Amino acid sequence: MHRYTLHRWQHQHRFDLDNDHGERSTHRVIVLTLVMMVVEIGAGLAFGSMALLADGWHMGTHAVALGITALAYTFARRHADNPRFTFGTGKVAELGGFASAVVLAVVAIFMAAESLQRLIAPHPIRFNEAIAVAVAGLIVNVISAFMLQNQHPHDHADEHGKGHRHDHNLRAAYLHVLADALTSLLAIVALLAGKAFGWVWMDPFMGIVGAAIITKWAYGLLMDTGRILLDRDVDPRFVAEIVQRIEGESDNRVSDIHVWRVGAGSLSVILSIVTHDPQPPEWK
Repeated sequence: MHRYTLHRWQHQHRFDLDNDHGERSTHRVIVLTLVMMVVEIGAGLAFGSMALLADGWHMGTHAVALGITALAYTFARRHADNPRFTFGTGKVAELGGFASAVVLAVVAIFMAAESLQRLIAPHPIRFNEAIAVAVAGLIVNVISAFMLQNQHPHDHADEHGKGHRHDHNLRAAYLHVLADALTSLLAIVALLAGKAFGWVWMDPFMGIVGAAIITKWAYGLLMDTGRILLDRDVDPRFVAEIVQRIEGESDNRVSDIHVWRVGAGSLSVILSIVTHDPQPPEWK
């Protein structure tokens, strides 16, 4: 039950897309990630493997980022009718996605730093144990990725046909899971090469490759969410079309216009019109 109730003569400010399935999937993925983190840390302690310990704590950072995703969903839902949020809570998801992208970038930096350190001073690796746990981690991450991908609404055009509706909060969770899967996959390749050919350097080298790819993902997510948070993501051609339609009637001239996104599928506009033939606003 919501704390904030609207009267029949008031309009609601729920501009964002409801994604209950995505929220539930995120919670399930958090549980899977935490379980795998405990397994990897336990295995690392049992087998004396620093590689497994490092990967276990790495999954822990992603669990924190997934937690940010879940908190963003919860906050947006609980405050959806709060009048203090002038244009609703649609941007909370973008803020969660932006924060998760920052965490993703930090993880990539630590991965690169640790990999460079191990490239300079190689650590002994217990290949059999490390490979087994890395395979288990990959399986868990692939399952988690499919759970989130099925709830990822990234191919639906918005009601204006100008762009697409993105749940960047869910996209952030999806990228974190993909980053884990990529790390596990590259680790398996490196460990197999190290065991078969004695190429111990492959392990840290693959870490650097993975860090570079994850950095690219983080950068893309930062740019996408940043544009929305700074009200820069609306297509200028769409704004021009609004102006053209208004000025196409009578002697109307648009002296000022501001269009911005208030939710994954909703836009808001404030404009000033100079005209000799004023018309009353049409409320729908």
